[in-house]
Amino acid sequence: MSKLQRRGQRLWARFWMRYAGLGSIGRLATRLASWGAPPYKARGYLARLNPHGYISPQAQLHHRDLQLNGHVFVGDRVIIYQSGGGGPVTLEQGVHLYGDTIIETGEGGQVRLGAETHVQPRCQFSAYKGSIRIGRRVEIAPNCSFYPYNHGTLPGQPVRTQPLQSKGDIIIGDDVWLGVGVIVLDGVTIGEGAVIGAGSVVTQAIPAFAIAIGVPAQVVRMRTQTADNGQIKERSA
Repeated sequence: MSKLQRRGQRLWARFWMRYAGLGSIGRLATRLASWGAPPYKARGYLARLNPHGYISPQAQLHHRDLQLNGHVFVGDRVIIYQSGGGGPVTLEQGVHLYGDTIIETGEGGQVRLGAETHVQPRCQFSAYKGSIRIGRRVEIAPNCSFYPYNHGTLPGQPVRTQPLQSKGDIIIGDDVWLGVGVIVLDGVTIGEGAVIGAGSVVTQAIPAFAIAIGVPAQVVRMRTQTADNGQIKERSA
């Protein structure tokens, strides 16, 4: 694509994104703005062209209590779903949700993603009984899952018919990094600045600025930020 063509596409997108929104006309405008735009993360600039952000024409939003707080990016095939008794879903300023991520609430559960949090493809947020509260600037790698509930396992009764149980909400502090395929279970708090290694299953609280890995996740060392020629050092716990 030539420089002139790129400029023309951006002018086209800027024009239509002025009318983008969640209504039928707004979704049509978004579809027109997307025409000719590059795919995937290269469409992030579209979210900056409208205070309501960019909602992919392929996203499915079936939620009456969805709050978008400015310049959010909702990518292709993202699903935001409200089941019976589900609480609100709140996406703060600048949240990015990439393809095939699912957020659902039911039985009183809520989901809140803090400002500038980025969720990579194929993540699952299932807020039933408990809620999921994610801080600001959290980086969530692909295939991560968050379950603030569990099924009962009493004998003599199919698991699918037993009521859901919860040990409490999932709370993740600001500036946390979660590696590929991390699973976070009910009642877990992950402190500010913590790093969770790929494939870990988090079943208990992780302190701030800790690095944790494994099944179940265990702290292997602490992150220590010390001034030394502007560098960040790591020191064993």
